[in-house]
Amino acid sequence: MPRPTLHDTEAVLDATRELILDVGPRGTGIREISRRSGAPSGSLYHRFSSRDNLVALAWLRAVRRFQAGYVQALERPDPADAIQEAIAWAVEYALREPHDTLLLLSHGQADLLDGAPAAETADQLAAVNQRLERTLRALSRRLFASVAAPALERVSYAVIDLPYAALRRHVLARTLSLRMIAPLQAAALAIVTDRVGGRRR
Repeated sequence: MPRPTLHDTEAVLDATRELILDVGPRGTGIREISRRSGAPSGSLYHRFSSRDNLVALAWLRAVRRFQAGYVQALERPDPADAIQEAIAWAVEYALREPHDTLLLLSHGQADLLDGAPAAETADQLAAVNQRLERTLRALSRRLFASVAAPALERVSYAVIDLPYAALRRHVLARTLSLRMIAPLQAAALAIVTDRVGGRRR
């Protein structure tokens, strides 16, 4: 029988995430993760191979958790419903999972990694946004019957750039609340509709 894992992977990834948020990516090394999680350094190297691999896995976990619900909302058949549901889900998720949210809003791949993670993890990093990208193209088709660059740009403004900027501002200021859902939904819909205030764009 294989030896049981003494230190839960989720707990190790939690410790990695908390260190990144507390001291920044450069202060998050195997030694520090070991101290925070209680897992021996040797065990961490054996299971995760490197600091960069472990940091990448913590970031990937946060991305997947957020995208699971966000992409599902964007896949709703009616495009207006899809945008509204996605905005609501994003705000509710940010309130429910503040640590993952802060990690995603504060750090991208480039500033987290000092070197290359394991090949399998690198492949996961390269593919992590593929479902979201397909979903944006499908939403663009439903809205504009097009996936040309101008149509995709409007979709991205509405469901990527706008919610990211609003969430980041409110999360960092600690002013995030459910009250922002309705105005953010209205703003996102205004980007992809042909009339604003009764006048054609």
